[in-house]
Amino acid sequence: MSFQPPNSLAGSSHPSQSLSEGAEYSADERRLLLLVAHDAVDSLVLKHAPGQESAGSHLEEPRGVFTTLYLHGKLRGCVGYVVPVLPLHRAVFETARAAASQDSRFTPVTPDEVGDLQVSLSILSPLFPIEAAQVEIGRHGLVLTSGPRRGLLLPQVPVEHGWSREEFLEQTCRKAGLYPDAWKSGATLEAFTAEVFGDPGAPD
Repeated sequence: MSFQPPNSLAGSSHPSQSLSEGAEYSADERRLLLLVAHDAVDSLVLKHAPGQESAGSHLEEPRGVFTTLYLHGKLRGCVGYVVPVLPLHRAVFETARAAASQDSRFTPVTPDEVGDLQVSLSILSPLFPIEAAQVEIGRHGLVLTSGPRRGLLLPQVPVEHGWSREEFLEQTCRKAGLYPDAWKSGATLEAFTAEVFGDPGAPD
């Protein structure tokens, strides 16, 4: 199973653990998913058997998810699935491990770092087609595809950088390795929303 390319999230803002209006996942489900992510990293780096947490039927549903790791407030790794290829709890486990060991921008997480890591999860809705004029900053993440090239940015990224809608579209093109105006020239544009939550004290 291959992972989607890591998404660059250095310094991105993330909501706290408080439940937002219309949140799909309960406080208990959020805590369980964060525990799964930490256990995935701990068992990989410290070389012990992972725990066996009961996920419940809701967390068995396939969903796309990005797992972001922070160390002392700085990005330490981020890897995710755009499409729902695994049950959510398993996708969190796999992306947490990959964020700790396979994000090409970083060296693998070391045993000395494990205890100080903080986790943020972005659980993605299914992708849906969208017109450029319909893109809402802070609500929509974007996936832009042109031939074999694909770029993704999560909803919180343009908020952090203060981008306009057009800048968001241009930066998604750049993420795909395309010219900034490729969104005007036949590229396929899709959007998603994300429920984002993390450990208490994670960057906000």
